[in-house]
Amino acid sequence: MTMHTGGCHCGNVRLAFSTELDASQIEVRACQCSFCIRHGSRAVADPNGRLIISVKDDALLQKYQFGLRTADYLICRDCGVYVAAIAGEDDAIARDDARAIVIINALDDRERFNQAPVLVDFDAESRAQRQARRRTHWTPVEMNFGWFLFSG
Repeated sequence: MTMHTGGCHCGNVRLAFSTELDASQIEVRACQCSFCIRHGSRAVADPNGRLIISVKDDALLQKYQFGLRTADYLICRDCGVYVAAIAGEDDAIARDDARAIVIINALDDRERFNQAPVLVDFDAESRAQRQARRRTHWTPVEMNFGWFLFSG
């Protein structure tokens, strides 16, 4: 597996995205919801990969929800960078079966993900459809608070 690391600008949130997919071949998605458009979001996921999100100070981690409230959009309160979205029932971050997308703009090697973004719009999905799609297409995720598993 290849590991792609990154995080927010100030370093409070660190990412480690592991995948066997080649970065130049992985599908990049540009969600067309109002939140993602305003952030210029380009996201990737691999259901066979792994995303580790390490947070030094969780008081500086903003979890934002909107619409159907089926995901936590993670934004650093200190520097304002949107790094990932985590989906799951109830408190997604606390669940063992949580799934995530990683925002490639937050990765150190973002230029390697060079496919033209596929514009996607999920507004017509029901809550159940959205949760099912994320369970099968998003990346398994692990959250670590108060320390980093890696340096980068």
